[in-house]
Amino acid sequence: MNAFERSKWIWADIDAQPDEYAEFYEEINFTGKGAELYISSDSNYCVYINGTLAAFGQYSDFPYIKVYDKIDVSEYMRYGKNVLAIRVWYYGIDDTQTYYPGQAGLIYSLYADGALLACSSESTKSRLSPTYIHHKCKKITSQLGLSFEYDSKGADAWMFGEADEAYPFTNSRVVDIAPSMRERTCKRTCFGETLVGKAVNLPEVKPVSENGIIFDLGREAVGFICLKLLAHTDMPITIAFGEHLVDGHVRRNISTRDFSFIYHPTAGSVNYYMNPFRRCGCRYVEIITDGKISDAQISLRSVIYPLNRLDPPENLTLTEQKIYDSCVYTMECCMHEHYEDCPWREQALYTMDSRNQMLSGYYAFGETLFPKANIELISEDNRDDGLLAICYPMNGELAIPSFSLHYIVECEEYLRYSGDREFIEKIYPKIESTLSVFLEKIDTSGLVDSFSGEHMWNFYEWCDGLEGALFSRAGGVEITDVKHLALNALLSYAIDRMISINTILGKDNAELISIKETLNRAIYQVFYDSNRGLCTTLKGIQHYSALTNSWAILAGVLNVDEASRAAEEMIKGDDVIGASLSMRCFFYDALIKVDKVKYTPYILSHIEKTYTPMLSLGNGTVWETDLGESDFDNAGSLCHGWSAIPIYYYNILKE
Repeated sequence: MNAFERSKWIWADIDAQPDEYAEFYEEINFTGKGAELYISSDSNYCVYINGTLAAFGQYSDFPYIKVYDKIDVSEYMRYGKNVLAIRVWYYGIDDTQTYYPGQAGLIYSLYADGALLACSSESTKSRLSPTYIHHKCKKITSQLGLSFEYDSKGADAWMFGEADEAYPFTNSRVVDIAPSMRERTCKRTCFGETLVGKAVNLPEVKPVSENGIIFDLGREAVGFICLKLLAHTDMPITIAFGEHLVDGHVRRNISTRDFSFIYHPTAGSVNYYMNPFRRCGCRYVEIITDGKISDAQISLRSVIYPLNRLDPPENLTLTEQKIYDSCVYTMECCMHEHYEDCPWREQALYTMDSRNQMLSGYYAFGETLFPKANIELISEDNRDDGLLAICYPMNGELAIPSFSLHYIVECEEYLRYSGDREFIEKIYPKIESTLSVFLEKIDTSGLVDSFSGEHMWNFYEWCDGLEGALFSRAGGVEITDVKHLALNALLSYAIDRMISINTILGKDNAELISIKETLNRAIYQVFYDSNRGLCTTLKGIQHYSALTNSWAILAGVLNVDEASRAAEEMIKGDDVIGASLSMRCFFYDALIKVDKVKYTPYILSHIEKTYTPMLSLGNGTVWETDLGESDFDNAGSLCHGWSAIPIYYYNILKE
């Protein structure tokens, strides 16, 4: 069945511009029992039936492969006349890490008991929204994308088919686009718990000013901020949201970031508002205005991906249980259309981050549909150079080459945990072509050079040197050697995972095995420092990293005795740069490979020491780095998906 056989892509009868809201509606006569809505948009939609919010949330996709939703809306339909009302927010911007710019558009079909009841066409009524302020293109962050501004004084009863004559509807314009279309692979997000904010004045900080009221939701949460207040004037209200309080206020402005949106109230009445487009990740919300308001209330209607938690390991200590629960809740906060690194600052999908999240999720939730959807979305990326983009979906030029190798790792783990050979066979050409970019760079030395160019970020983790700084200067000296232990050891590790994929799929591995053996010999000859018992990060530079040596152990570069010595040297930590929270999993994996029985107590103790400080804030989530909010010039995330990895280790080490 082609659900959109008679439907057309449409937009309001204007030339669309970035950051624009269009409204569509039609009246329907319904005499059936069941109703299904098929819908897709660029960029985001919400659907109302007879004034009730019935669906929201376009899947993040690419404009050349649009994802549509199939939604049972029977419960919202009534016998006789119904009004289908759809609002679409078109982003249109091309410099964010959570959106790939496409053409503004909406397509839908509504079926009743299998028969077409309504579909998008030029006769669909539409207009620009009279409530949202258009074309401001104000960003919250460069990753997250746009903020918004809403003017309640433009509101009318259009969702009930009773638009104000001052804001008329006209016929729609057919949009000339014809993307490939596929149904959403995973489930749709839905509403979870509503958290009611408590107005607070904290004694340890400066008192809240008369023009600012802070609400504490009680813990980190992700969803739609709901506002209720009595406005005595029509002065604009700024709503700031965040994870931190500074000097008695929500930390709203951090460098160029601005965590806020604007609401224009209607004076003399109680105002209610919820934006079903922009998910906010926060614990604190602040109302800021020069106008007079009273009876203000803030709540957050959480938006969740529907999951069932599996039981944790039975023999966790009390502290371990708290850490485990915080990690699971962090995972839930970082799963919506796709995995998100952090819900507050970015909401972006990275291969490296998502690998940790997938591995944790197999044990926390026992499902593989959500990981599959993410892997599928990433496979649809189409950079000209064959590397994967830094995030998905996006159209930027920036790439982190090492992250393309993490994609191979997460694909192999998905295959092992799901057994879904058919799907991996389907995307195998993408996995193979991604690896080939690196294999083709192996030169006569047997090693791979780092990637050059202003849009290539030779990043491996947030630790001294490995964030990229070391590879331009070391000890005040310009670096000319472009061969990095990190990239070559990670490549060898990824080849192992490709060999595993091929073995499961019944494909030949002879060539890959030969390449790996040659690569490992070259890594050993160039980087291994026998006096120190560790591999150097760069040839001839006395810089030693726990991450890079862990990859060397996992890839089989070091023999048994050398790996055992390296493990001890990494634990001692003398002049060894420790692995960050994001990459500590590889350090733990290397210790497990060397001697699981010996190092299990160390790993469990290390996790407890690292994560216990995170429990004290009461957010219920785990941090981006050990430094918490003070990292990255006070932009450190307190809810970060890559740090949920203790879920995995508690399960495999406390069996």
